[in-house]
Order: sequence, then C-alpha cells, then structure tokens
Amino acid sequence: MFRQNYEVYPRHVLCVLGSGLDFDVVEKVVAEVGGPGFSVDLEHFQQAHDPRMPRSFDASLANVSFTESDWGAVETHDSVVYVLSPPMRQNNAFDLHRRVMVGHGDGVFEEVWDRTFDVSRRMLAVTAALLRSGATAAKGESSGLAHGRERWLTLADRAAEARDREMLAVILFHAWVKRPLLDGSLLKSCGMHLLGAPDVQIDIGSPAGKPLPATLVGEVVDLIDEVALYLLTERRAREMSDGEGYRSTPDGPRWIMERHPCLGYEEDSFFFNPYGYWRFTPDEPSTSTPAEP
Repeated sequence: MFRQNYEVYPRHVLCVLGSGLDFDVVEKVVAEVGGPGFSVDLEHFQQAHDPRMPRSFDASLANVSFTESDWGAVETHDSVVYVLSPPMRQNNAFDLHRRVMVGHGDGVFEEVWDRTFDVSRRMLAVTAALLRSGATAAKGESSGLAHGRERWLTLADRAAEARDREMLAVILFHAWVKRPLLDGSLLKSCGMHLLGAPDVQIDIGSPAGKPLPATLVGEVVDLIDEVALYLLTERRAREMSDGEGYRSTPDGPRWIMERHPCLGYEEDSFFFNPYGYWRFTPDEPSTSTPAEP
C-alpha cells in the first residue's frame, strides 16, 4: 500500500549557462525576481566551459524547442551557475491515508498547493529574467528538462498573464514536467513533484530496448498529459483509489489505476517524487478458460 513520504521536500534546481556570467548580477536578478528563499549556488559556480553540457542538454528533450542559436549557446558557453528554489512543503491532497482536521477542510490543501504553484511560477520568472540579463541557455535539473530561449520566455510570459489556477497549471506543467521517459514497459513523466502531485506511468507492454512506433509514443504522451492535468485541476483526482478504471472517452480503452511509490530514484535525488506515481495498465478481458462447475 502506498504511503506518502513527508520527509522529502521537493525543490527546483536550475542550471544556467552563459558567456562571462557575473555571479553578483545573477544573484541580484534571482533575489529581485525570485524573492525570499531563492538562492544561487556559489560553491558550484564556474567561469569555465563544461564539456558535459552538450550531452546533458541533448538528453533533456531540448531538441523539441532548440534552434541552432540555442545549440550554439550550449556549445560555446564559458560560465555555469545553479539557482535553487526554497524547498516546497508537501500538500496531502493525494495522500490516501490523510486525516482532515475538523474545521480545516480542503482549504489546508489548497493553501499549501498554491504555494507550490507560486514557487514554480517564480522559478519560471527567474529563468526568463536571467535569459534577458545575459544568460544564454537553461535547464531544469529537477526534472531534466530544457527548453530553447524563446520557449522559456513564452512560457514565463504566459504564466505571468494567467488569470486562474487551471490556466497556470497547464503552463507550469509544460514548463517543468518531462515526458515521455521509457522505463522497461513503462512510459512515464518526471517533474510532477514540482507541482505537488504524483507522476504518471503508462504500461505499454513493450520490452526494454524495443523501438516504439511514433504513433504509439504520441498516443501515450497525450494520455500522460491528459491524466497529469486532471490531477492538477480536478478535485475528483484527489479521491482516486487503487483499482479504479479510467477512460478518456466513453467508448475509449479502459485503464486500471494503481498507486506506486517512486522507486526509480533515491530520496536525495532531485527527481524523486514523494507523491509517487499513478500507473495505468490496460484493462484487458481475461483469456483464461472458465473452470468447470
């Protein structure tokens, strides 16, 4: 039975590249835009080219929105700096064993959850501000996801203009959640812990290492997106339980949902999700022969 691990506090770690980055300038921008709790890691600040960065960005789905200019910035950088958000207190909206204190109700969940959204929105604003102040590339280390410069700026501008929680949830999801990642027979997301929710796994029944048809990957990504946004915006999502069924449409395929802990990463990993995963397995009819009466 899944139990939420409340001893882990998710946080954003942002890797920023540039040419001639000035630590004091970066620190000032982070303090002004991020606000209390945001900091710059002085220990790992380096004014030198890091040869690992091209491969690191290549593994972060950067090609989805990177231009030649973005790749050039990664190849020619001579400065690396890391920005940290404050640790984010967990909400217990997805804790199957939660006990609500009399008189508090869901307001307690919403308050903590909204603070998580606010930290993620502010980190997105910090990313854009740094790119507008001399940085040339950025990657979210807490989900392993990078965007091109223009994509970062567009997401940050949209988040600043968002007028309701649902709209903000969509923007933050696309900013910070990486998908799909292949793990054996599972395609999954990584980064939902930065939005206070479980990640999503889809069991596709394919052995590890076997090439997947592009159409299948596209369908699974659509399902991951649909479920993840449901978790972030629908109150009913907080009441889901193991063994329930899920359909995208009334006549669509039925999936069985199971809650699992985050076993793929150590608890001290930036990728670790204390809310665990919702795993979706196809609900296929039994092919076994009924027993004789």
